[in-house]
Amino acid sequence: MNTIYLDHNSTTPVDKNVLDAMLPFFTEKFGNASSKNHNYGMTAMEAVKESRQQLASLINASKHEIVFTSGATESINLAIKGFVKRSENKSHHIIVPKTEHKAVLDSCKALESNGTTVTYIDVQENGIVDLDELQSNIRDETVLIAVMHANNEIGVLQPIKEIGALCKTHNISFFVDSAQSFGKEEINVKDCNIDFLSASGHKIYGPKGIGFLYVNKDHDQLDINPLIDGGGHEGGLRSGTLNVPGIVGFGEAAKIASNLMAADRTRELKLRNRFIKKLTNQIDNFYINGDLTHRLAGNINISFEGVNGDALLLNMDDIAVSNGAACSSAVKEPSYVLKAIGRTEKLAEASLRIGIGRDTTGDNIDYAVDKICSVVKNLREIESLKSDLL
Repeated sequence: MNTIYLDHNSTTPVDKNVLDAMLPFFTEKFGNASSKNHNYGMTAMEAVKESRQQLASLINASKHEIVFTSGATESINLAIKGFVKRSENKSHHIIVPKTEHKAVLDSCKALESNGTTVTYIDVQENGIVDLDELQSNIRDETVLIAVMHANNEIGVLQPIKEIGALCKTHNISFFVDSAQSFGKEEINVKDCNIDFLSASGHKIYGPKGIGFLYVNKDHDQLDINPLIDGGGHEGGLRSGTLNVPGIVGFGEAAKIASNLMAADRTRELKLRNRFIKKLTNQIDNFYINGDLTHRLAGNINISFEGVNGDALLLNMDDIAVSNGAACSSAVKEPSYVLKAIGRTEKLAEASLRIGIGRDTTGDNIDYAVDKICSVVKNLREIESLKSDLL
């Protein structure tokens, strides 16, 4: 059997229709979107406009509020660093949960070295932010609250509408990392009072290397400094020749996601429930990490008692899964997200993240559960034998 891919939270395959939409812009429609003096450039520019509108429509934004970047990580850096650095002579305070994406946490740490104060708040055991704790940490100098919509490891959905209302009440800017939820869950940036929002193409069956940052144009005081200078592209916020094929692919992926969102969610939830039910019937002593109600339909994160984490992952030889975020895979340490929700270091190490996608079948789920259960049982027997010998 070929390897079963169950790591859709890490990345997704490019949809065939997305690839078909992109291909002409590598060859006969290869113009630079900034070259407005001939048809090649105008064709590219019109394609960029169309994609900008497709992406904006998915979050109830204006096309003029979409800034193209290389991906969510760059968008996060631009939003957080660019916003704070716009007025470096002032004292700033930022609030972020401890379970945020590394790009958020590391951007905040970089700002701390230059005098910005950051409060890293705890989350509840289910992974959801406590609104009372969030409010209790607001100060007069708080300028930004950054909360991801869906966690990249445990899939938990945060109450962004309530957080946005809180930010509006206190006149605080609100940043949302939607890399995992964009195109999968409904997002209305206006209703949620979101000032900045990041997203990435490769999470929704689009190409890698393309993302966007939404910047709220209704907010008069929302100025950010660019991180990349030269040419003044994207309203001066992100200079550089536009990745037209990537932008076209991202727009097409967003259009497809908009049409399939409800069906994808229903189908993935059914497969997730099938996975959990089958797993529960075969083994015990495992924990599903994070809230199961407020969660991405295609995400499962499980920790197993009595299992060596390295051995667990090594034995998943024909199933593509992970035990944490792909962005942190180079760092050999237990998941900080799982530790933040109260899992022990050993349980955090012995965890698997399952990402269900459009190409996942019921047979894939059944095989994966059988394989995981077989591996877990064998590893527990090994651990038991070791204990007996001590």
